[in-house]
Parts: sequence; structure tokens; C-alpha cells
Amino acid sequence: MNVIIESDRLLLRTFTIDDVQLVYDLNNDSDVTRYTYDPITDLAKAREVLERVILPQYALYNHGRWAAHIKDNLEFIGWCGLKYRPERHEVDLGYRFRKSAWGKGYATEAAYACLKHGFEKLNIGKIIGRAVPENVGSWRVLEKIGMHFIGEELVDGHWAKTYEFINPSIS
Repeated sequence: MNVIIESDRLLLRTFTIDDVQLVYDLNNDSDVTRYTYDPITDLAKAREVLERVILPQYALYNHGRWAAHIKDNLEFIGWCGLKYRPERHEVDLGYRFRKSAWGKGYATEAAYACLKHGFEKLNIGKIIGRAVPENVGSWRVLEKIGMHFIGEELVDGHWAKTYEFINPSIS
């Protein structure tokens, strides 16, 4: 397990191609994917997402979406991490967790750890977070970790509440 970030209760590690089933299972719950726009409907699509989206980020940018595990029992509960979006010239903080992990503070803990890692270890200047306006739980996480609401905008054809946090150590 290639652990990148360790928080009080969580381990965030790089995904591998062997995680196809985990990615598929996470996305096979309609409540989990209610606010997403690119569904993973089978194992082939899960593999494609790993091969074309998640894994290349590690090599290209030294960050990406990381698999989230509960430290005590190593249970996989979802993912959280940073993704460089070259078409927007920005680093985006994102997360997705199993329903069984909701309401326990894991998303907030993981998101804060990723934000801190991005600033302290990767020296990223600004990190963006977005959530569809109806996804109250998601934008509340962004607010809890100190991100600042900058407005609603159309992103990838969908309205999103956009938040940002600027690295305080970079002027």
C-alpha cells in the first residue's frame, strides 16, 4: 500500500489497476453518484477511469485522487484527492465516499488532509473545490475546511458552487 497521506483516522493511498472492483463498487450506488455526471456502469468503465484519468495524474502531476481507507481496519471507504485540470489551469479537490462512511466526518478529514498536503508538500498556489448546488453535504465539507465561496458557474455543462483556498505561504 503506497500511503501518501495519513490523518487521525484515515490512510490515503495511490490507486492501482488492481482497484477496478473497488472503483466499480463505489460507483454502483445511485445515492453515491447522484450528483455525478460520468457514471461508471461496469468494470470496463472502471478500468478505463483508472487507466485514463486517475493513474496518469500521479506521474504527470505528483498528485491525484487517492483511495481512502479507515486506518484501524483498512476498509476502503472511497476516494479523495487533488486533480489537475489542464483545460482550466487549476487543481481541483474532490471526494466520493460510500454511504456507510457518510456522517462520520471522513470527507472533511480527508479533504482537509489533501488541502494541507497540496499546500505544504506540493507547494500548490490555489486549490478549487466544486459541488452542484443541490449537494449540500459536499459544499458544507468545502466550507468546513476553510474554502471560500467565490460564486456559481457553469462547469462542464453543469452549474456548480465554486470554492477556493489560496496557499497562505505563497505570495
